[in-house]
Amino acid sequence: MAGGGREVVIYFEFLRVRQNETVVKELSVASANEAETFCFKSPYKMADYGSSENGLNWADGHIEYKYLHTVLTEAVAGFAHLYAYGLSKCTFLAGLTGRPIHNLEDLECPPPVSFNRKRWCTLPCHKFPRFFAQQKPRIPSTIG
Repeated sequence: MAGGGREVVIYFEFLRVRQNETVVKELSVASANEAETFCFKSPYKMADYGSSENGLNWADGHIEYKYLHTVLTEAVAGFAHLYAYGLSKCTFLAGLTGRPIHNLEDLECPPPVSFNRKRWCTLPCHKFPRFFAQQKPRIPSTIG
């Protein structure tokens, strides 16, 4: 992303595998003016696995997982303030970026599950249905 703005929201979907390991499959970064989504390959071979909760499949993705850190840090490099929804996601992202992540829950933003899920991806490569939010996310302004 070009950056230049002050705030960016980071959202990711993941699969929980093995011993409660978080494997990011989709990562989205959205500012007031643009949004990008990155889909990651699986970090290792495993039997086909998917989630009916978020529509992700272990076989999905086109970016090598080893580039997760690089993709994320480059995508948010031009932004002063980073936001995510939920303490666990903020903690996970802070560990990846080495930067503080502000929790949107603390700002009383609506949870991502409150978005209208009327659009579904029905491509045959997805064994589980996918949904896309139709409501424009609220990007908080920095107080200061």
